[in-house]
Amino acid sequence: MTQAKSVVVTGVSTGIGWAITKVLTASGFHVFGSVRKQADADRLQAEFGSGFTPLIFDVTDEAAVGAAARKVEAALDGDTLAGLVNNAGIAIAGPLLHLPVEEFRQQLDVNLTGVVIATQAFAPLLGAGGAPVSTPGRIVNISSVGGKNANPFMGPYCTSKFGLEGLSESLRRELLPFGVDVVIVAPGAVATPIWDKADSVDVTRYDNTIYAPALAGMKAFMLSMGKSGLPPEKIGEIVQLALTTPTPKTRYVVSPDPFQVFMTGVLPKRTLDRIIGKRLGLLPAG
Repeated sequence: MTQAKSVVVTGVSTGIGWAITKVLTASGFHVFGSVRKQADADRLQAEFGSGFTPLIFDVTDEAAVGAAARKVEAALDGDTLAGLVNNAGIAIAGPLLHLPVEEFRQQLDVNLTGVVIATQAFAPLLGAGGAPVSTPGRIVNISSVGGKNANPFMGPYCTSKFGLEGLSESLRRELLPFGVDVVIVAPGAVATPIWDKADSVDVTRYDNTIYAPALAGMKAFMLSMGKSGLPPEKIGEIVQLALTTPTPKTRYVVSPDPFQVFMTGVLPKRTLDRIIGKRLGLLPAG
């Protein structure tokens, strides 16, 4: 197992993480991929074969992540990881005025604190600390177009991704002494099971709020986005690029609708407020 071919990817059981693993193993990388269930570990081991080593942990469990890092270190036998891909995450939706605080806390715990836990555990294997290494590894953080533009009712998720953007920028500059780069990959809509889960989100608990009609509209919009989303392997290809190109960008946006991404980056925020508010019926009457 050589230095240039060893990568840790978190959250690989389905969706983007699975696709990243598929692309990287097909390209000759050895992927250490995290899952939370033994059944998923067995399934992926059978699917990806010798190019894959499962790691069983929840990113919020510091002890379990640390144990996995020691397992990877032993397998590397003195080599350095080529990359850490912080992909594991969840998406919690709901109006911020009414969302249970424990759900908001869970969102940040997984999507932000989990990234810090994994980064602290695996960064030494990338070359961040100790003796200098000839080829330091890279960290790729999976953010979202929602890390720069936040839709209503996606506040918990967008908060976590806005936070991840700032975390990544600080980390990139802190790791300059080690030569370990930090790259953000920000997908738009991707055809993964996360969109199927949108259909099972219970918005009826907000029926007694003013947001009930808008929530129904937002749910329908999310389901339509999933159907028109990019294949997740496209994200895997961009992650591979971020890990291997000599001079990576600091941020890659991967969206099925580049014009929409362009417009959200150009239009004034107040204009976007009115467009989104009108579409969802959130503007005041009169």
